[in-house]
Amino acid sequence: VSGLEVAQLPGDTYHLQANEYSSSAAFEAASDGCSDFDIATSGISQAQPYGEPGGYPSLYKGCHWGDCTSASGLPVEVSALTPGVVTTADDTTTVSSGAWDDAYDIWFNSIATGTQGTTTGLEMMVWLDHYGGIQPAGGIVATDVVVGGNTYDVWYSGPGSNGGTVSYVLVSPVSSLSFDLAPLAADAVARGYMPRAWYLIDVEAGFELWQGGQG
Repeated sequence: VSGLEVAQLPGDTYHLQANEYSSSAAFEAASDGCSDFDIATSGISQAQPYGEPGGYPSLYKGCHWGDCTSASGLPVEVSALTPGVVTTADDTTTVSSGAWDDAYDIWFNSIATGTQGTTTGLEMMVWLDHYGGIQPAGGIVATDVVVGGNTYDVWYSGPGSNGGTVSYVLVSPVSSLSFDLAPLAADAVARGYMPRAWYLIDVEAGFELWQGGQG
């Protein structure tokens, strides 16, 4: 896939999206049909200082801008996100060049359908690792916060109770991560970033790319 193309993987359990949304450089993400993908080509090169990434190639389950996987179990109301309801695991390989993050992008919405912008929902990012001169949106609001057994620095950008972007950045970078979404959702609620009446609609895992990323 390239550009804004999305492909259904076998069984429609996951979709693979190229999601090159602010770049027109040569770019391609490829999958063998299993729940994985590789960045086969990337000419993405955002001007410095870095603004938004050129793209976020990723696998997702749920609904991304109305493009939904089948039988995902989503949406789930935040109030129903108790431990064990939604768990996820990601195993990654990265490169020591360019500028990128290795991250989840998790979307909560005020309604149970679609993927709204960050002014009407909450974008939650979980950074496993990153490379180059980049940082999450907004500013840091807490350091060394233990949530669900993992230690994060927390960043936030947005309008407060109407959503925005909250980023949980692992203090010690990893290439693999398994976690339960319930504690993170509860932390975001406690910080006032979303109400318990909103819905988890989409879980995505991939790489935000500012520079390069091939491999």
